[in-house]
Amino acid sequence: MLPLGADFAPLNPHIFQPPPGPKRSPNTEMVTATYNLPADKDDDRAAIDHWLASLDPHYPEADRKQLAAACEALLACRAGQRLETGEQAVRHALSTADILVKLRMDQVTVSAALLNGCLGLTGTTQDKLAARFGPGVARMVADLSRIDKIANVASVIAAKDQDEHEENLRRLLLGIAEDVRVVLVVLAERLHLMRAIKDLEASRRSKIALDTQRVYAPLANRLGVWQVKWELEDLSLRYLEPEEYLRIAKLLDGRRAQRQDYIAGVIALLKAKFAEAGIKAEISGRPKHIFSIWKKMQRKAVDIDEIFDLRAVRIMVEDLASCYAALGIVHGTWQHIPKEFDDYIATPKGNLYRSLHTAVIGPEGKALEVQIRTHEMHRHAELGVAAHWSYKENKQQDAELQRRLVWMRNWLELKSEGEDGGDFVERFKQEFEPVHIYVLTPQSKVIELPVGATPLDFAFAIHSEVGLRCRGARVDGRIVPLNQGLQSGQRVEILTQKNATPSRDWLSHHQGYLKTARARNRVRQWFAQQDHDLHAAQGRVQLERELARLGIVEKPNLEPLAPRFNFANADDVYAAIGRGDLAVGVVARQVGEPRTEAPKPEVRVKAPTTHKACGRSEVVVEGVDDLLTHMAHCCKPVPSDPIVGFITRGRGVTVHRADCANLRALPAAERERLIEVRWAGSIPDAAYPVDIQILAVDRKGLLRDVSSVITNEDIDVIGVATHSDRDRDTATMRFTVEVRDADQLEHIRLKIAQLPGVLEVRRGN
Repeated sequence: MLPLGADFAPLNPHIFQPPPGPKRSPNTEMVTATYNLPADKDDDRAAIDHWLASLDPHYPEADRKQLAAACEALLACRAGQRLETGEQAVRHALSTADILVKLRMDQVTVSAALLNGCLGLTGTTQDKLAARFGPGVARMVADLSRIDKIANVASVIAAKDQDEHEENLRRLLLGIAEDVRVVLVVLAERLHLMRAIKDLEASRRSKIALDTQRVYAPLANRLGVWQVKWELEDLSLRYLEPEEYLRIAKLLDGRRAQRQDYIAGVIALLKAKFAEAGIKAEISGRPKHIFSIWKKMQRKAVDIDEIFDLRAVRIMVEDLASCYAALGIVHGTWQHIPKEFDDYIATPKGNLYRSLHTAVIGPEGKALEVQIRTHEMHRHAELGVAAHWSYKENKQQDAELQRRLVWMRNWLELKSEGEDGGDFVERFKQEFEPVHIYVLTPQSKVIELPVGATPLDFAFAIHSEVGLRCRGARVDGRIVPLNQGLQSGQRVEILTQKNATPSRDWLSHHQGYLKTARARNRVRQWFAQQDHDLHAAQGRVQLERELARLGIVEKPNLEPLAPRFNFANADDVYAAIGRGDLAVGVVARQVGEPRTEAPKPEVRVKAPTTHKACGRSEVVVEGVDDLLTHMAHCCKPVPSDPIVGFITRGRGVTVHRADCANLRALPAAERERLIEVRWAGSIPDAAYPVDIQILAVDRKGLLRDVSSVITNEDIDVIGVATHSDRDRDTATMRFTVEVRDADQLEHIRLKIAQLPGVLEVRRGN
């Protein structure tokens, strides 16, 4: 069975046990694992016949025939092969299948485990497997083959990136598997491997154990396969910390089976007490496994004598009142251990986890932990934001991953209850189209990308410079187009040239080179920077000429003037002059002048009205037809904003917002060039750049959260600038986005303002 309930399971001491090892003292936890296989480890035919004959009776005759056929195919493909551990390949497959049988998995899952590794051998193809065993088995075997290729490649990842890499590797395993049963096969195979590696070289054994502890055991934890998770963790500890493992095993005052009997006695006693009190309760229990004890000793820096939950029971009742009634019975039956009581119902944890935790001196004077909660609290703890894996692993929430895991665990629960659940798997596939893919670098680092991402997106995900210099890509060793979509599990190598530069084609939506906003923004920034440098040089020449014409001999220092025109520095002012966004005469006349606040321009601005535009112009100039207009870069007006026109020399009319700082700074003589303008009718697919300024409490994930809001609204970001004030613990952000009109801008502003920690969201000047 596959019970849900973190660290709690019905007592079954005989299914999952550590592998045989050297003789230990009788009070250790070492118990030999058992398989339905003969003692002779070299006779493949005898092993198959023995295993088929001892199959669990719950498999019907039709399933038995399919499993027998799968065994024959296994024998034809892999007879005589030996694995790294020295074990026969056929026996390894049978052992994996036997673990799945004990988990009561269906015939399709067990057949896929038997046939894993057969693709490509003796002419075996996915189509042939589908014709003989059905498309479900064939797809699972193909997925398992892809996972095996990934799992067998060693990787060297920097320590600072290790956690992210391992998390992405777990997600990769979940992402490749269209069917949750594939992951169960992977875990069963890993469990048998861990049981079989005791004779490997110590360094190799440690590498396998470390991968198991950091990738596969957490995966079993997330899926709620507790029995597999416990054994994977214990075996990992046995090989990574053998002295600590044996020390803890010897310190435990009884073998696991004896402690399980102890828990069974506690449960029987509590059931009788609750029946007398008229309390309906569901009680489960477990003795804490060695890895969990060791982890808690490490975390709390205590010895085993100060661990009070070596034995624990969980009580689930109908309602809140019954929780406290059950607590009273527990404390009335056994002596409470001081300072070992937590009421997470009255004061829930930050993730809204609720439960009563207490520790008592139970039967035989042994410490016993008791958890009490309602069924609703339990569902939230297991499947909601308080899910055990998320707070045990301290991982940030990913809503899509969380939902996928809930469905996977629900399916496993159906199987544990003996239901078929076949249509459940199909519904899962239909509802959960993947939103991310996971691909690998040549060094086997896992990179997360959105579905549809291309090799060029991958290049920018590695590093902006890699993306900017990209000239080609190899996927699984083959040259592919840069706009070809990637799939989970593929290995991507980017080909670069030292002097290569981006192509403007990369920004074309129709050509499909870039899927991610990050990559598009970086390409836009690159082109903007190239144009900025050119415009700055042109603006510098224009200003020098204008100063000479006006007879101003003072060398221009635009740094103090830049804020007056709403720019960060002198270079931005020169670039604005070069683009024609800022009149060179306005700047020239203010060189050397003291800063004064000019009166606001008195221009009557009409409210926006629908009007047929001249040609494709977005703006109508009063009394003039077909006059060239363009939007000012300083204030970035969008439809519905009150606007004013400024007649430039040679570039038509520049359209400013009525409250633009540049207009307020105009000398009296220049204000004569202001003209009334108004918005024309809407233009399809028009987009207008605008700045959004955000002030927020500085916190981890803030930039990601703001970016997600903007991306979810299908708004393009063309510029980002952030600054953190460590003294005030605040962050200032400036996003330049493209919007249709002021209404869309206000909508996104309100969305961002609702994010946690955001103090102010306003439009840029």
